Amino acid sequence: MQTPVIERTGGARARGKARVAALLAIVLVLAGVAAGGAWLWLGREFRASGPSAAAVRIEVEPGTSVRTVLARLEASGNLRSARTVEWYLRLHGVKPRMQSGAYELPAHATPAQILALFEEGKVILEQVTVVEGATFADFLDALAEHPRIAHTLSGKSPAEIMAALGHPGLGAEGEFFPDTYRFAANTSDAAILTLAYESMQRVLDAAWRDRGADLPLETPYQALTLASMIEKEAALESERPLIAGVFVNRLRKGMRLQSDPTVVYGLGEHYDGSIHTRDLLRDNPYNTYTREGLPPTPIALPGRESLQAAVQPAPTAALYFVATGLGDGAHHFSSTLQEHNSAVQTYLQRLRASTHGAAAPSSTRAATGGTGVPQP
Repeated sequence: MQTPVIERTGGARARGKARVAALLAIVLVLAGVAAGGAWLWLGREFRASGPSAAAVRIEVEPGTSVRTVLARLEASGNLRSARTVEWYLRLHGVKPRMQSGAYELPAHATPAQILALFEEGKVILEQVTVVEGATFADFLDALAEHPRIAHTLSGKSPAEIMAALGHPGLGAEGEFFPDTYRFAANTSDAAILTLAYESMQRVLDAAWRDRGADLPLETPYQALTLASMIEKEAALESERPLIAGVFVNRLRKGMRLQSDPTVVYGLGEHYDGSIHTRDLLRDNPYNTYTREGLPPTPIALPGRESLQAAVQPAPTAALYFVATGLGDGAHHFSSTLQEHNSAVQTYLQRLRASTHGAAAPSSTRAATGGTGVPQP
């Protein structure tokens, strides 16, 4: 009679275990549903549009953690919940690599978009422009005035700068290519100068390889020097090869180049905006009125077209050029002194007309204003 009792007790236990198992299954299902819902919710939040209605700039310093940046974005109203983004990253095992720099976050950027910008290093590119014909000093001024450049060369002389760049003993003038350079914030001035130096060497080397035959130039550096003179003399791109042709013809004939921009460069800080007769007579290494041949160094940073003109001058018989006085930057080119003098008189007449009868300058050199090669 005891066996049925034992069977009933065992059945009750079995049914109890079944109920527990069922409850556990329900709990697990509910937990799974909750976890799945949380997973989906975190995913939606990670890809949901952000609260910022306008683009925002943010600086990420070297070594800044993801948590720090997310907290800053939340505090500034550009992220809804830094903690939610952290949970998403933790659950997905994602560890974004933060790259320092300045970033622009688009309006309503999602957390996913923001982190992608940081990880890909899509920093805002600053820029500095150096125009053709600027000097090395002008380049340094542009770098010094830029607020987002790391200034590592302040107070150094050109010679010290060249040594710092790895080119001791090399003059700085002319060695840097004039261009617009784009860079990440906090890039050093030395890095930008290195880029400009390497650019000039590539352009100069290419021009020298493509040089014409029988040029009175022995080295790429002489071509660079001549190109700098062409850059300062030419107002019109179309005239660069002709101006180069005049200078090359004069070099071949042993005539002094008599170029005003070289005199201005030699005067340095003593140049007062006008070239006086005393300036033309005062000898210095850059005065091509008193010295034969090219000046000892370039006088500016020449562009690609001037470099090309220096090594491929236009075939011309011209030995002189003077401004036309028409106000368009054009010159009249002459092969004889008589023709040149006539062109100078035409220039003077136009100058008088433009000044409504004002007294003409006392000399041809003053009248040409440094725009033409005078008689030898």
